[in-house]
Amino acid sequence: MPNFCAAPNCTCKSTQSDLAFFRFPRDPARCQRWVENCRRADLEDKTPDQLNKHYRLCAKHFETSMICRSSPYRTVLRDNAVPTIFDLTSHLNNPHSRHRKRIKELSEDEIRTLKQQKINEAFEREQAPQECNESNAQNAVSEQGGEGEKEKAAPLTLEERENKDYLKSLFEVLVLMGKQNIPLDGHTVAELPKGVFASDNFQALLEYRINGGDEVLRKRFEMTAVNLEYCSKTQQKQMLEVCESCVREETLREVRDSHFFSIVTDEVVDIAGEEHLPVLVRFVDDSHNLREEFVGFLPYEADPEMLTVKFHETITEKWGLNMEYCRGQAYIVSSGFASKMKFVATRFLEKYPQAVYTLCSSCALNVWLAKSVPVVGVSVALGTMEEVCCLFHQSPQLLVELDNTISALFQDNEEKGNELKEICRSQWTGRHDTFEVLVELLQALVLCLDGVSSDSSVRWNNLIAGRAFVLSSALTDFDFIVTVVIMKNVLTFTRAFGRNLQGQTSDVFFAAGSLTAVLHSLNEVMENIEVYHEFWFEEATNLATKLDVQIKLPGKFCRAQQGNFGSDLTSENYYREILSVPTVEHIIQELKDIFSEQHIKALKCLSLVPSVMGQLKFNTSEEHHADMFRNDLPNPDTLSAELHCWRIKWKHRGKDIELPATIYEALHLPDIKFFPNVYALLKVLCLLPVMRVEDEKYGLGRKRLKAYLKNTLTQHRSSNLALLSINLDIKHDLDLMVDTYMKLYP
Repeated sequence: MPNFCAAPNCTCKSTQSDLAFFRFPRDPARCQRWVENCRRADLEDKTPDQLNKHYRLCAKHFETSMICRSSPYRTVLRDNAVPTIFDLTSHLNNPHSRHRKRIKELSEDEIRTLKQQKINEAFEREQAPQECNESNAQNAVSEQGGEGEKEKAAPLTLEERENKDYLKSLFEVLVLMGKQNIPLDGHTVAELPKGVFASDNFQALLEYRINGGDEVLRKRFEMTAVNLEYCSKTQQKQMLEVCESCVREETLREVRDSHFFSIVTDEVVDIAGEEHLPVLVRFVDDSHNLREEFVGFLPYEADPEMLTVKFHETITEKWGLNMEYCRGQAYIVSSGFASKMKFVATRFLEKYPQAVYTLCSSCALNVWLAKSVPVVGVSVALGTMEEVCCLFHQSPQLLVELDNTISALFQDNEEKGNELKEICRSQWTGRHDTFEVLVELLQALVLCLDGVSSDSSVRWNNLIAGRAFVLSSALTDFDFIVTVVIMKNVLTFTRAFGRNLQGQTSDVFFAAGSLTAVLHSLNEVMENIEVYHEFWFEEATNLATKLDVQIKLPGKFCRAQQGNFGSDLTSENYYREILSVPTVEHIIQELKDIFSEQHIKALKCLSLVPSVMGQLKFNTSEEHHADMFRNDLPNPDTLSAELHCWRIKWKHRGKDIELPATIYEALHLPDIKFFPNVYALLKVLCLLPVMRVEDEKYGLGRKRLKAYLKNTLTQHRSSNLALLSINLDIKHDLDLMVDTYMKLYP
């Protein structure tokens, strides 16, 4: 929707002009001066918040000394900027015209006061030094007579205009390559005969554009040797960084306008040989939609302290987000990285207590807990499961072979067999019951892999046959079998709890109340671990016997001990101390950490959602739990009364009115504006990473990230191009990119 200038007799709007538009300030005194200078009577009864939200003034009404650039990406006003340039007479030429923006007539006293105010302001400007962050944005002030006359910006020379057009063509090609996920590099030197030159993809597209009639590029490169680069790798890198920053800034501007946000990271990935951490940000936009957008990659540091510092610097200094407004943080990590990311979360919580550490809605609780267990055997088992799933999804013929094996094993229970076949075609390693599924499938997987690896025909290529043999050996190792069985049994206690956390809003609310029972059950297991472990180990040995696997101590342990261990050390005792005890202890502690008192209080506030209220018979007490968000409310003193009205509204609704079942539905109610505190609470609650993004089209950032990583070879990945590819629907301003580049690299 375009922005219209609120000044009288000004017809500028954002869709027809390159001018910057500025909101009215929230500061009451400064906002009052803006209104007085505008001379619009209809604005005088508006509050600063209303003016800030609904009204704009274009840059035409500010003297050039009032406009600066605090960053190369956006135009900003100085802190004391006041509009002084207005056309208050042109409407007099047509007295019969109707003016929506009616000008206020001033009395003689008001005119005298206004003149004196302008004289004082002019004197202050003469005395004050010109302060501007960017030297290119400074305006020369003539010293003769002390009149403060500002020189107009000099028009561009022909050479400067041609250079801008040339850079614009380069940026247009770069943006196209990013959005279409085309790598910059073409053929490598090893692929070409000696002495043969081949253009990289970037240069090839420039040549194609020249041949298509781009006169700007043709004039620049027509005399260039065909075996030379049109644009150096250094310049390409600089331009890519500018592209990335400008595109990211579009999202970050919306995040800043929204104030509150949450930070979510995904699993560490390999970008051109270096480990990076994908970072996503959650916020509620102006249309009341919860969005989760990808904002970039963070280079991964092995040292957790250094990683924390770099992470914080990137978010606050490079991206310009205020962590005081962060209301949630979640980290999805693969095995081995969990402890480091937990260190980061702890450090952030110490500095920003309201940045609640939570689970992420896109990751099943049991999978997240398994990845965080600090036992090597568990990490190895998870890696093996991922490889097995990947191998079968790689080949439709393998899935058919597995279907046949399952059918043969489950002849007496066809319904169960069909259910397992359906599961095999999904990403079953991410399910809440992934270990239960694996135990049920283990025999079928082993038989199928054995058949593939020992097939003497030419049905399977050597690569698939070799991987099948390796994975079959891994699945029939007793250490793997006992690990999977114990993890299955331990995580049974958290399965229903985790499934509810990914359910409807009411499921999440009631799950928060069931945590105590889950912890009680796990503590009982810990107190009687010898008894529980005995049953678990017996189940593992029975499964191993069915697969003809020898029950023994791990070979790695025996080799390390060189046979120097007591005769009383049995396999059962070994796995109890090495696996069962540390796993149960860790899961108890991890649940306490991830579901802190603050987190549970926040989830209890979900009783604000009308459908949850209805299930509680409208007997709720949100104000007690909402204390942690008191400073985020516009009118905290009226919270209790407002909540009472909110409950009454839904308790005495009409029979044909359904109760909104999600935060998303509640935020989009037409009368939500009459409940500002409720709106603020719901907005902050849906930012918690544990809450799912209700409308899928606003959660595409993560899906596009996964698609980019899946479809792009590691050596072709680029953190700069990735942002353009993943955020392909974000608008881009080529002129802004060119101006930014010229300022950074003059």
